[in-house]
Amino acid sequence: MKRLKIAVLMGGPSAEREVSLKSGTAVANALATTGAKVAPIDITETVFSIPANVDVVFVALHGTFGEDGTLQKMLEDGGIAYTGSGPEASARAFDKIAAKKHFLAAGISTPKYEVLDRSQTDLRRLALLGFPLVVKPSRQGSSVGVSIVQEEADLAEACQIAWRYDDRLLVEQFIAGRELTVGIVGGHALPVIEIHPKHDFFTYEAKYTKGQTDYLVPAPLDKSVEAQVKMLALRAHDCLGCRDLARVDLILAENGELFVLEVNTIPGFTETSLVPQAARAAGIEFPDLCARLVDMALARRKPKAGIDADEKETITVS
Repeated sequence: MKRLKIAVLMGGPSAEREVSLKSGTAVANALATTGAKVAPIDITETVFSIPANVDVVFVALHGTFGEDGTLQKMLEDGGIAYTGSGPEASARAFDKIAAKKHFLAAGISTPKYEVLDRSQTDLRRLALLGFPLVVKPSRQGSSVGVSIVQEEADLAEACQIAWRYDDRLLVEQFIAGRELTVGIVGGHALPVIEIHPKHDFFTYEAKYTKGQTDYLVPAPLDKSVEAQVKMLALRAHDCLGCRDLARVDLILAENGELFVLEVNTIPGFTETSLVPQAARAAGIEFPDLCARLVDMALARRKPKAGIDADEKETITVS
C-alpha cells in the first residue's frame, strides 16, 4: 500500500461525532503503518473538500450523514471510491424500521414491534406488545436515545427521550437473553462476540466507557449454535445489500431462539472496538483489517475521466 493516497473521513455532524473521531484517528494511524500516505479529514459540515489525488476514501463517520447513505451518495456522485456499503444499503440498515421490514420479508426472526410517529399521542396500543419494551429512535446509532421500559407509566418519558433524535420511533419487545454480535468483513463472518454490560443494557456509556462492559471473544457457544448465529448474521447483512464491513447485533433468547436486532454498516473502529477484536481473534491484526477494506474499495474504483485529478488541489463534495 506504499504508493496509495488515502483520505480518512471522520467526525461529522451527528451525535456520534466524538466516537467517530476516535475511530478515524485509529484507522489513519493504522493505515500509516502500512506505508500509505494518509490524509485525516475532520468533517464538520455537509459540504467539505478532500485532496483530489486520493486513491480511495476510508469512511469512519458514524450516525446521521456518515452512515445513512447521504455521504455515500455524495462520494458516488463525485466519482470517488470509498469503503463500506453503498447509499441504498446504508440507508436501509440505518433506518431501523426499514431494516425490520427487510428482515421480515427475508424470513429473519426479529422482535415484534410497532412504529410510533410524533403526531401519535395514544400510547396504549404499545402496551399490547407486553413489557418490558425497548424504545429507540429509528435513525440513530450507538444506543443514542434508547430506553428499556418496564411498565406503561414510564412509556411517555422514554418516547420523549427518543423524540429528541428522530420523529419516528421503533418500539419493540425486549427479548431477555444473551447479547451477541457478529462482525462481517468481505462477506465472511468473524468470530462471535458475547456482550456483558455491567449495568442495565448496552448503553452509549457502556459501549464507550472503559470497564463498563465485558466482552467474551469468541463467545462460549456450542459449535452448532455458533454456526446458526453466523448464518443468521450473514442473511441479515445480505438481505439489506451490505458490502465490505458490517456488524450484526443479535439476541440468543433464553429458549434458544435467535433474533436479529440491527445491522451497523460503519461500526466503531478503534483497535479495541468489537469488529477489530473479532478480527484479531481470527488472526487479522488491525492495520491488515483496515488495509483489506481499502483493497475492497479500490477494486470498485472507476477510471478517472476528464481533467486529471492531479491538476487540482482539492475536490469539493456537496
